[in-house]
Amino acid sequence: MKVRIGFMPAAGLPADAGAFGATVDALEDLGFDSLWLSERVSGPNPDPIVGLAVAAGRTTRMKLGTSVQVIPGRNPALLAQSLASLDVLSGGRFLPGFGLGGVDPREQQAFGVTREERGPRFDEVVTLLRRIWTEDAVTHAGAYHSYTDLRVRPHPVQRPPDIWFGGRARSELRRVGRLGDGWLASFAMPEECAAGRVVIEDSAAEHGRTVDPEHYGAMVFTAEAALPEALLPVLAARNPDVDPRVLIPIGLDALRSRCEEFVAVGFSKLVVVPMAASGDPGGDPTAHLGAIADAVLDLET
Repeated sequence: MKVRIGFMPAAGLPADAGAFGATVDALEDLGFDSLWLSERVSGPNPDPIVGLAVAAGRTTRMKLGTSVQVIPGRNPALLAQSLASLDVLSGGRFLPGFGLGGVDPREQQAFGVTREERGPRFDEVVTLLRRIWTEDAVTHAGAYHSYTDLRVRPHPVQRPPDIWFGGRARSELRRVGRLGDGWLASFAMPEECAAGRVVIEDSAAEHGRTVDPEHYGAMVFTAEAALPEALLPVLAARNPDVDPRVLIPIGLDALRSRCEEFVAVGFSKLVVVPMAASGDPGGDPTAHLGAIADAVLDLET
């Protein structure tokens, strides 16, 4: 099992060009396997594809992932071209992570898709992306999109890139087994992830598929100091079954122990997500990259 450690700031990388570039350079120099950017239209995050394109131009080794990019409401032809372009120009380093989008009216209105439509739109677009990335021309008549001999170029270097899904609900886990190439869990404990993997593998078997055992990963949220009481209900809403004080490891020793727990249940792709102890998403989550690297990068095998 190949353990790989990536990094994602909880609030995205700094929008300031100098700080952004310095952070990307540090991640590459320290040896992090991957950089992940999230998509939050109503937050301070840069657009993940634009941010990763900038990172691609400053790096030669580090992989570049979205965790997660919202799919419902996207034009699949234009999205396919944008993501394939990033894969080509980064030399095949793009890791697409897709999701339905948060249950947040501020976010959902930006994509123009009702909550009920998200699932079927997601399924149709993911299927189309794979076809567009691998076929010379695509003819498709679906519930939301219709094409006749559609040609989109460039094709990605990876033919096609492995597509990772987020989500924790049973329906989302079954979708990973039915359509996904990997699962990147979020706000979940190792034992929950182990149980979720069984659901994914059962769903995959039902559809005549397998998910690579190396393609199970988790976002490992962490903080330097105890989180403020005001933030605890927010975290509890993300995973009501786990006390937030247990969900978020505090300090580098606890972070390493949590990563080891994930590896012990077969989750080998881990993304460290430092949270500002103040609960302020505008805090600098990259201030201690060197210490984080010292704490966890030697887990890689």
